[in-house]
Amino acid sequence: MIKIYDFSNSIDNTVIKNLTNRSKLENKDVESTVSEIIYNVKMHGDRALFDYTLKYDGVEIDDKNIMVEKREIDDAYSKVDKEFISALRNAIKNITEYHENQRQKTWLDFKGGIVYGQKIRPLEKVGIYVPGGTASYPSSVLMNSIPAKVAGVDEIVMVTPVKAGLNPFVIVAANEVGINKIYKIGGAQAIAALAFGTESIPKVDKIVGPGNIFVAMAKRAVYGYVDIDMVAGPSEVLIVADESGNPTYLAADLLSQAEHDAMASAVLITTSKSIAEKVAEEVSRQTLYLERKDIINKSLEDYGAIIIVNNLEDALNIANEIAPEHLELDIKNPFEMIGMVKNAGAIFLGENSPEPLGDYIAGPNHVLPTSGTSRFFSPLSVDDFIKKMSILYYDENSLKNVSDDIVRLAEAEGLTAHANSIKVRFKR
Repeated sequence: MIKIYDFSNSIDNTVIKNLTNRSKLENKDVESTVSEIIYNVKMHGDRALFDYTLKYDGVEIDDKNIMVEKREIDDAYSKVDKEFISALRNAIKNITEYHENQRQKTWLDFKGGIVYGQKIRPLEKVGIYVPGGTASYPSSVLMNSIPAKVAGVDEIVMVTPVKAGLNPFVIVAANEVGINKIYKIGGAQAIAALAFGTESIPKVDKIVGPGNIFVAMAKRAVYGYVDIDMVAGPSEVLIVADESGNPTYLAADLLSQAEHDAMASAVLITTSKSIAEKVAEEVSRQTLYLERKDIINKSLEDYGAIIIVNNLEDALNIANEIAPEHLELDIKNPFEMIGMVKNAGAIFLGENSPEPLGDYIAGPNHVLPTSGTSRFFSPLSVDDFIKKMSILYYDENSLKNVSDDIVRLAEAEGLTAHANSIKVRFKR
């Protein structure tokens, strides 16, 4: 049952704190286990990787069968229907077009004897983690690999656990976007293998993709040895609605997020008490017909809420404080309120732009900052798969014009060798 809170008279900060305090990364036992796994994979390579795969997934992997073969890809295609492949290709087209608009170019600026600029280069190798577990995630394959492809990354490798066997939808998605190296490993051991390399797994420059608490902690632990996208927490949606909202739609959108995870958060903030009560009824009714109702009920009990406020300004202020992963503005004139949005991973405007639209087909990336990190993080993009190098050239006269300033600044910092590097050029 989702709870209704009336903030018309005053805001209950305890409720807000509960909704924002959902970090999965405060577990010393998991942290200790992950550290041990990373150390052993780093030191012992394939041997440790195979041992952990047997221990945690119950699957015997060796250097002969760790990579998905063509016959396994062909078998995956035989298990999915043509309609799925058609939908997948439509999604690939839209996601690719969106991310092509994010491309950056190398540039140079010339000012007399001075040339400066920026060189853009893609990363060389990227690793993508695709979860197994309670659901199938071909969409994660698309969202993590397509911006890398658009950026020009030379080699993309994918790892995915196979405790329940190879997921045909995931394998087909990987093949459709052109990932030709897929490894049958998961968990913290897969992250360690990508970060440090083993006899079978290449070392990559960056690791992206969601996972459970072990994967999230492993990514955090290897950051610095490699880059990562972000340490993602449980998924979340926050919907702002006025009296024009459709209770059936609003309830369905809340439930679409709650089914992700028992720690997922689904919040509605509305200016209408009537809408609040009708949505609560609809949530209860619709949940009865959904397959993942146990997960949904737990999520809504712990991290679901319907909040009544006086006006949309109050609603947006609370939304900015929570800084949600997904923000739906289900109001009469959503475009008028965009200017008030300060913190959100993605913004969905109007009742015909539900969050699942962004998850699968529209084009914007669904890898988004969670747990309030949209205050300083951005969605996954082409920028995450490039590096920028500054370019600088001065001729002799241009350097001489600024030489006194350089010397003064260097000497103020006590770095006389820096100053001397300039002085010797002009024989001072």
